[in-house]
Amino acid sequence: MVYLIFGHWPSVTQSGRRSSKTGQEMTEPDYLRMILNAQVYDVAVETPLDDAPALSRRLGNDVLLKREDMQEVFSFKIRGAYNKMANLAPEERQRGVIACSSGNHAQGVALAASRLGCDAVIVMPSTAPSVKVDAVRHRGAEVVLYGESYDEAFHHALELQEQRGLTLVHPFDDPYVIAGQGTIGMEILRQHGQPIDAIFVAIGGGGLIAGISAYVKELRPDTKIIGVQHDESTAMAESLRAGQIVKLAEVGLFSDGTAVKRVGDETFRLAQQYVDEIVLVSTDETCAAIKDAFTDTRSLLEPAGALAIAGLKKYVQTTEAADETLVAVACGANMNFTRLRFVAERADYGEQSEVIFAVTIPEQPGSFRRFCDVVGSRDVTEFNYRISDEAVAHVFVGIAASSHDASAELADVFSAAGFAAIDLTGDELAKAHVRHLVGGKSAHASHEVLYRFEFPERPGALLRFLTSMNPAWNISLFHYRNHGADLARVLVGMQVPPSDSLAFDEFLKTLGYRFWNESDNPAYQLFLSS
Repeated sequence: MVYLIFGHWPSVTQSGRRSSKTGQEMTEPDYLRMILNAQVYDVAVETPLDDAPALSRRLGNDVLLKREDMQEVFSFKIRGAYNKMANLAPEERQRGVIACSSGNHAQGVALAASRLGCDAVIVMPSTAPSVKVDAVRHRGAEVVLYGESYDEAFHHALELQEQRGLTLVHPFDDPYVIAGQGTIGMEILRQHGQPIDAIFVAIGGGGLIAGISAYVKELRPDTKIIGVQHDESTAMAESLRAGQIVKLAEVGLFSDGTAVKRVGDETFRLAQQYVDEIVLVSTDETCAAIKDAFTDTRSLLEPAGALAIAGLKKYVQTTEAADETLVAVACGANMNFTRLRFVAERADYGEQSEVIFAVTIPEQPGSFRRFCDVVGSRDVTEFNYRISDEAVAHVFVGIAASSHDASAELADVFSAAGFAAIDLTGDELAKAHVRHLVGGKSAHASHEVLYRFEFPERPGALLRFLTSMNPAWNISLFHYRNHGADLARVLVGMQVPPSDSLAFDEFLKTLGYRFWNESDNPAYQLFLSS
């Protein structure tokens, strides 16, 4: 489902606003002047606005990426953090600063503190990626891990601020921080003098989009400012929809850099005034955007850093925009290496380039080959099967998709062949767990031998294996997943009677594929062998 919130929200006047506590008129920051005078370039660089040629061709639009992943701390956050700290009074810096962040703002504050010669305490959620925690410590800041979310960590930071007399550097709800981030908007307009149809910006607490929109909308009001949020961290979207700040009970942690339960008062005010739309994107769509960014830049963005690209793609798909100039802010690249496997697995779903099905076929020799004939020349990306019934076999299969209609087309193909099939492409349980479970022990797997094979990763390799087999040998277990390598690693269980052992040895010799006998492997004996 596509989630889009269109239109402007009731705006707050720029001339002034009334304090709810005092009833007096309050002067609002002059963000245009603050951005033009922001002190960011002592530590930050003017990042390039790069073409994304592959993405542009696919989407039929001119896509440009603002490369904030190229900052020294691999994130835009250094801009706002340094601008805030550079504008502190000397006595405030001398007391030291404290900040709360899941990682990127923390690195910005730590770097700024080292350049400005002051102490920094950083409170981070215990769920913060280790790559970010280690980077903050490496820059000399004191790290305090507390709570499971940003909000829990922030409340602890306020307690430490009071106890130690430190100066708080807020990650988003501060005019100097907002102005520092706004220099990105200034650079975008300077780097691209021609009209820009839309700029896509990730939203957590709202500091980045507040700063960019405050500058861009003053100079080019026709340029849309489109916020992008992960669909499990929608604090700004919900607040704008309600017309008041909404605090979420829980947020998802996949996009940890934007996992904020409550947006800032000032960032919300500016979003009401300047943001045109909000696009919500899923985990799979974010993973696909990480892959897209890598294809065009060879840079590995973190989930929050790729949100804007995911939102841009979804906007084009939904609105059928064509021949427009679209900018996405690639705002961070502090990616944990251990997360890459998950991202790679889910990117194909986000791009709708892989579909998965549960297919039921007769449990008899030859059925597996017939199933492969039905699949035909389509690229099988995954195959999981374990014998469990004397009458039918349940196969978990992934197939490369050539179009958005691939699921419906395959469902018709399986139905025409007499195979019952269930489309599991959108099933989170299937994608996250079932695909990795082969099926356990089976009372029906008599005379089973287990072998690992290396197949060449090309069409026809599996069919050659099947046609070389004795039709009397039933396949009782099969596990294969395409990992993008030259060789496919395949696990196969076959029911081979002892009387056929010599024929089976001959089959292995003539097959021409590398193989390993795993029948005595303790993992097999414990979890799969009957």
